[in-house]
Order: sequence, then C-alpha cells, then structure tokens
Amino acid sequence: MRTFVHGTAVWGVACPRRPSRVAGVTMAGFRVRDLDTLRMVPHPAVTLLVEFGAGSPVMDCAAGRQQRGSVVAGPGLGSGGAVRARGENVECVQVRLSPAIARAVLDVSPADLDGTVVALDDLWGREASRLRERLSEIASWQERFALMDALLARRYEARHEAGPTVDPEVAWAWQRIVAGRGLVRIDGLAAEVGWSRKRLWSRFRAQIGLPPKRAVKLVRFDHAAHRLVAGEGAARVAVDAGYADQSHLHRDVVAFTGVTPAAVAGEPFLAVDDLAWPGSAGRT
Repeated sequence: MRTFVHGTAVWGVACPRRPSRVAGVTMAGFRVRDLDTLRMVPHPAVTLLVEFGAGSPVMDCAAGRQQRGSVVAGPGLGSGGAVRARGENVECVQVRLSPAIARAVLDVSPADLDGTVVALDDLWGREASRLRERLSEIASWQERFALMDALLARRYEARHEAGPTVDPEVAWAWQRIVAGRGLVRIDGLAAEVGWSRKRLWSRFRAQIGLPPKRAVKLVRFDHAAHRLVAGEGAARVAVDAGYADQSHLHRDVVAFTGVTPAAVAGEPFLAVDDLAWPGSAGRT
C-alpha cells in the first residue's frame, strides 16, 4: 500500500498486481482515516464502491440527500460540483466499470442510474452484505482484489450467457469515443456503423447512460482535467484537448465541477489517480 497526502489527509492506496479478468474493469483499494469533504469530479465510468471497515463513507448529494456505505454511481456523477464525499476510518474497494459492461456486472443499466448514487444493498441485497463481511475478514489487499474480481467475473459471465447487454455497434461507438479522448465527430459514428442517427442516439443513451454528445464532452473533460492536475497550462490543454479556446475549456470545467480549471488542478479525487490507476490516470 502506497501513501497519498493531500493537505492534512493521508490516504493509503493499494492496486491489484494483475489486471481484471473482465475487460473494462479496474479497481483500487483505499484506507483513509479522516476523509475531509471531497468533491466528486465527474468521470466516464460507472463507479462501484464497497466499504468494509469500521467507518463508513457518506455521499452528500443534491437537494440535501445523503447516501451512506457501499454505493453504485452512474457515469458523470457529480456534475456541477453537486456531490461530496466524507467519512472517518474509511476502508473500501473502488471499482470503475466501463458503461459498456456495467449492466452485465451490476444487473442495472447505467441509464437507470441516471447520474445518481444508489445503495449497493438496494441492487444486490444480501449479496452486498456478504461481500462486505468477506472483505473485512481478509487481511491482504491482493486477496480482496482477487475476491472482487472473481465475483465480478462470475456475474459478468452469468449475465453474458443470456446474450450481450449492449449492442456491438453501441460498444464500438463508446470505444471510439474513449480511444479518441472525445475527439470524434459524433455525426459520423452512425454512418460508420450503418445505423441512422436517431437509432444510434436512442440505443447509446439507453445502454451507456449518456447521449453520445454528452459522452464526448465527458471523456474530453476527463482527459483535460487529468492534464491540468499533471501541471500543464490551461492554454496548452485547451488546444491539445480539442477545445475551441481557453474560454471553452473554462466553461466546460465549470459546468462539470462547479470550479475553475485552476481549482480542479488541486482536486485530490483526480490527483490520487496516478497512484490508484497507474498508467491510465483512472480513465475508462
């Protein structure tokens, strides 16, 4: 376990030694004694957070709503700076799922999550509490990752046997957006898969949880935000990430986070990615 320090908070961060058996799954482990209020920065993945320690994380959501303990959140959670996390003695495994495989793993479509935070108990019932119990009984982070991976693989394979949960054309379009870091012509995606624009937009929204235009903006923002965290100047990031100008980048960052690019550069939610998801900056 490595250490990440941000202000007065000290995080323990653990990473699996092996990649997941399921493509589109990445995970990390966290131990935080005092988790100060943390802005949840929108990310292009479905997030599964399983807590198992003595403490419990708390998500403060819009309109004063709170969610405690293990949760699932759709892609783009926290847009506008609307969601914060906090807690004491937090121990958890965080899993990031590509929206293209999320339904097969979770038994819920990203579209049904609709940018909200849902209690894992509401989705998995008794299986969620059994998972927390087993994680708390294991002393090794690598064994915890192995347990999580086996569970996710089992759920994915069982659901996949009944047939794909995402159309191949939709999965391809999502991968094009991610691989291109949001620099794709969304009007051309439908033509490339041989579908009408209306059909692709409808299927993509229903299966990925975002309309294609929003997905492009979110992936582009995620790439730009991580470059800001790495210390690159906003003007250079704006040009390289495909924004019209620095003002365009500024508007997108504020829309997604509620703060300026300069403030985003210091967000611990993003800065910890270099340790938690090395080599990928936490991107899906």
